Amino acid sequence: MVAATVALTVTACSDDGQRLTIYSGRTEDLIGPLLEQYAEDTGTGIDVRYGDSADLALLIDQEGGRSPADVFVSQSPGALGYLAGGGRLQPLPEDVLGLVPERFESDAGDWVGLSGRVRVLVYNTELVDESDLPASVFDLTDPQFADEVGVAPTNGSFQDFVTAMREQVGDDKTSAWLSGLADGGARTYPNNVSIVEAVGRGEIRYGLVNHYYNERAKQEDPSVPSENYFFPDRDLGGLILVTGAGILDTADDDATAADFVEYLLSDTAQHYFAEETFEYPLVDGIDPVGGQPPLESIPSPEENLSRLGAELATTREMVDASGLAAG
Repeated sequence: MVAATVALTVTACSDDGQRLTIYSGRTEDLIGPLLEQYAEDTGTGIDVRYGDSADLALLIDQEGGRSPADVFVSQSPGALGYLAGGGRLQPLPEDVLGLVPERFESDAGDWVGLSGRVRVLVYNTELVDESDLPASVFDLTDPQFADEVGVAPTNGSFQDFVTAMREQVGDDKTSAWLSGLADGGARTYPNNVSIVEAVGRGEIRYGLVNHYYNERAKQEDPSVPSENYFFPDRDLGGLILVTGAGILDTADDDATAADFVEYLLSDTAQHYFAEETFEYPLVDGIDPVGGQPPLESIPSPEENLSRLGAELATTREMVDASGLAAG
């Protein structure tokens, strides 16, 4: 098992003794303000341990019954599914699960989606003609894309995408696609932000990312020559993933933990995800911002997100073996 490299921080102090320990695969800049607001509104003290979602899931597994974690907030469903498969998550209350469509929660009801993200191809509009955009994510191994594609092989969303590919087309085709990217000189980056930045400055022409990273870059600098391309025809490259949360079997106060998860699906939190991080709200009645297409209009493939966690370790091994992670 690989231990997570993380930092423990206290975001609030409680007068009445209620405390929650949150293990968060979402970075502090993306979710920290919400945690602080919840602590202020409820008086609940919150300790946060930030880190990579997959590494945190492995750490919780390592810690077993000694884990201090009450709630796990994950960047991706795969890490949640991994813990659910090991029996480490508790069933969530029905009224919490009922806040989002069934496709965005686990089959067993032990984790729930918080916000949606679409896998896209970000591209440099000054270097790429729209007619040259690929019809499928599988086309990115073609010679015309050699040395021009950026990926983040250690990113949780990329790994969930690869797991979905394994389920839909099999390990052999998935392995060939990963190796094809590596053999074609795909550039590897530590995260989606660095890919979008590389595309914007023309270091590469294309990058596989979650949609909201380019939306955030465009808000900061509207002149950046990068745009999101949504793969057509329910291509796997347009997979919709979610961030999510689940209550650990080590939670000291189940009711407070459930209240916190419900808060992340409140209008306040859903508007925050839409307006501050440019993700898709999952609760009905709250619209995306920035002119993004409605989530239901995106031609994404069907995928049971609950199944992504069972293959997390094997997917990571496959990505490593492809040579992509070495860059």
